Amino acid sequence: MPCKNRNTPPNYNRVVPFKRLPVRLLFCLLFLSFSVAGLAQEGGGRVLLVLPFDNRTGQANLDWVGESFSEIIDQRLSSAGYLTISRDDRDYAMDHLGLPLGFRPSRATTIRIAQTLDAEFVIVGHFTMQGDRVTTQAQVLQVNQLRMSKPVEESNDLPHLLTLENTIAWDSARQIDPKFQVALSTFVAASQNIKLDSYENYIRGISTQNPDEKIKSLKAAVATTPAYTAALLALGKAQYANRDFDGAASTLGKIPVSNPSALEANFYRGLARFNFAKYAEAETAFGFVASRLPLPEVVNDQGVAQARQKKDGTALLQRASNADPQDPDYHYNVALSLRRRGNLQGARIEAEQAVKLRPNDNEAKLLAAVLAGTQAPPGFDPQERMRRTYSEAGVRQAAFQLDQLRQAKNEELPPAARAETLAISGNEYLSSGLLLEAEREFQQAILTDPRSSTAHLGLAQVRERSGNTEEARTEAAQSVQLKPTAAAYLVLARVDLQNKQLAVSASDVGNALKLEPKNTAAAALRDTLKARGQTLP
Repeated sequence: MPCKNRNTPPNYNRVVPFKRLPVRLLFCLLFLSFSVAGLAQEGGGRVLLVLPFDNRTGQANLDWVGESFSEIIDQRLSSAGYLTISRDDRDYAMDHLGLPLGFRPSRATTIRIAQTLDAEFVIVGHFTMQGDRVTTQAQVLQVNQLRMSKPVEESNDLPHLLTLENTIAWDSARQIDPKFQVALSTFVAASQNIKLDSYENYIRGISTQNPDEKIKSLKAAVATTPAYTAALLALGKAQYANRDFDGAASTLGKIPVSNPSALEANFYRGLARFNFAKYAEAETAFGFVASRLPLPEVVNDQGVAQARQKKDGTALLQRASNADPQDPDYHYNVALSLRRRGNLQGARIEAEQAVKLRPNDNEAKLLAAVLAGTQAPPGFDPQERMRRTYSEAGVRQAAFQLDQLRQAKNEELPPAARAETLAISGNEYLSSGLLLEAEREFQQAILTDPRSSTAHLGLAQVRERSGNTEEARTEAAQSVQLKPTAAAYLVLARVDLQNKQLAVSASDVGNALKLEPKNTAAAALRDTLKARGQTLP
């Protein structure tokens, strides 16, 4: 389908809902980059849309369950390496097609929605309930071939809804890619610390259009599960939209910087601190985001925050303008910054460019006139313009592209070096608690070089954390066989200790200490075993 761009009138005083942004342009840019880089994958692309599951229970109070299926599947397949289309994108498509929110589309309408968002796969499904037992069916539509997969069916008790949804997510991943390697236990482990009532409140919170109900539900979700990152992000954004800037900054500040949500969280935290005139804190928050993903709107806001502190933000503002030279606001900001530096000629050129790009911009026209020699009106003190819209889909797209480009670059390396690079990436994910992403990298490393002891060790640690002790033992033993390390022996020691094999665990700890006599984790296990009456051999 041809790429279309739709202009949105500027509004500098409020957050623009994402559904009014040019979503199709973002995805067209993505596909253009894929074409140039030759990154299309066999069997289709990686852009995926998950629709809410149809509630066939006859109980309207369970509609949230249908929404929750799409939420979990979206999260898990995003972690599995797909570019999933968010709820806001989906709502945009529904609005674009004149469909009401909550509308359950037919197959033909589903295809139209997918084509509007250039999705290559769509996951649809429904659920029923008998007593406390939830049964669901899901299917994958491959859009370019108009082919629907065979339905997969799973069931579980309502208290284990998250396990059910993670299982369906895993089934769907396997339907799209039969060679998909990540284990079911890793999918299930991704939700292991979330309580069901927190999850229900989170889904109700993100689904409602009522701001007060949204904040109430999300606060309840966080109260029960304080480290629930998705709920913290949604609550912080809702507080920001409700102009509770101090509350938003506090909530968003609780999201760990190692979490992928930290980028979006710190953008809105920066806006919240800016609106509270805490410009130094705003600059720090924007700087954190820009250091990891230097989008022009983030770099611009970092420069504006500097300017509010009487610092020279010209370099940052110029970077933003260079990155997006068709944006009149960035030229306007550069013009103001150059004017403060005394570079009137450069400022005039930038102001005139801003007017050229947006002829009805009266502020820019007045600035250009003043720079051309017109008498400035009383109280003339223009300020740089902030960008108050964060395109979460745009950021995910950019991160996805970077990941694809990284993979393409890795393909140029010899197998052993490529596997080591993948294992390093997996360990970075693992240190952030992102088990699914970590396993994805470790599995790919092992496929690339089956003799990578680092990858087998990483996979053993993923298995251990997800509660799959037998496979953790297998992978750790394989790592030891390829290259003995204290870390691999310690995985074996912990698994043996959990299985009450104290003598075997003591032997593992002894081997670890021979390799690393000062290893504190090994010393701690030795003390644990001693307290249980087991000494090292």
